[in-house]
Amino acid sequence: MKLSQLTSVALATAAIASPLFAQQGPVPQGVPHLDHVFVIMMENHGYSQILNNPNAPFTNKYAAAVNTGTNYFAVAHPSLTNYLEVVGGSNFGVLNDHDPDWHNANCMPNLATGQTSFDNSNFGATCPIAGMGTDAATPKIDYSNETTGLPGDIEIDGVRSIPASSHILGMSIADQLVAAGLSYKSYQENLPLSGADRVNTSDGFFSNLTDFTKLVPAQTPALTYSSVVALYADKHNPFIYFRSTQEGYDSRNTLANSMPWDGPNGLYADLATGHVPTYSFIAPNQCDDQHGRGNAGPFCNYDPTSDGTQAGLNPALISRGDTTLQRVVSSIHHSPVWHEGRSAIVVLWDENDYSTAPNTNQVLLIVDTNYGVHGVRSSNYYNHFSLLRTIEGGLRLPCLNHACDNDSHVMTDLFAGKDGDDRN
Repeated sequence: MKLSQLTSVALATAAIASPLFAQQGPVPQGVPHLDHVFVIMMENHGYSQILNNPNAPFTNKYAAAVNTGTNYFAVAHPSLTNYLEVVGGSNFGVLNDHDPDWHNANCMPNLATGQTSFDNSNFGATCPIAGMGTDAATPKIDYSNETTGLPGDIEIDGVRSIPASSHILGMSIADQLVAAGLSYKSYQENLPLSGADRVNTSDGFFSNLTDFTKLVPAQTPALTYSSVVALYADKHNPFIYFRSTQEGYDSRNTLANSMPWDGPNGLYADLATGHVPTYSFIAPNQCDDQHGRGNAGPFCNYDPTSDGTQAGLNPALISRGDTTLQRVVSSIHHSPVWHEGRSAIVVLWDENDYSTAPNTNQVLLIVDTNYGVHGVRSSNYYNHFSLLRTIEGGLRLPCLNHACDNDSHVMTDLFAGKDGDDRN
């Protein structure tokens, strides 16, 4: 084996070796023990674009009935960065939406090199995340990644910034869960039934792996991958970017943990039986999560005006996401698991994609529990790291990376029990 391969394997092994778990922070306190958590990630719309939007009646009714964070912020840009922050407490030096560099043992993670992979850089595919090292700083306003020059993208609220840390562990909550004897699944709508390995995008049938020359008779014009609507997107499945998951060092944390919504072990089948994992990460496809696609027709078109207002939105795209959210939440509520123990549903948007100054990166957060208070409107400052810290506390896991930061506060108000308890 080459030296570079040995180094890469050593980094990957270190990421899951037990001594590194001691370098995580303490188990966060302040929320009741949770038996199940459902995280539903929506896309690319700010707080004021969803709140009181007439094309999102279920979302607004749901938010009013349960708990809402009214001062909650995404961290940086673009999408993948926020997904990594939600499940890993860091951007890991990845500020782009690039595909994974699948199973590449010769490529050094950004944590190891200390180099940031920007959205507008020529870094190419993202090296599997592993080891320990330095992530990328989050400035107040970014002028060099998704935008160049003024006015720049506001990363959080235009006031706060987060310095890079040199003590970042290349692991996610998935590694923590299996180490604690708990379970997880990443439910990805329109993931092919064949699984996630090397699949970058797919419509559920065809993907970047499809050999269209085998479809006969040949068509004119030829059938090609460029015509496939990218409903499933790897950038919305953060776990597959970690070397520990890609290589399956632990049989409970592999690419097989990523499942489609349909099929015998998919989201709806698991909810129907109540056999769901401890932690469920639920990602609708890029039409149903309000992201939009340019080749999927008028009901899924991108928003026509990128100015951060409701007037600039595609109303059909918002409505489609609202109906999808209603279907998923209703299925969870009707699942046997919702009537056992203590469970929480978290709905959030990954980023305000229109956070060009003066728009901030504020997004809507909805928290629904089957055990606690409802009707809470929290004005406390929270962000994606706060969410990870809170979920880790509820599952009795140690805080990870920036979830341990002093201003990553536990959401005690949004997850509180009726008697305020945080008992096991």
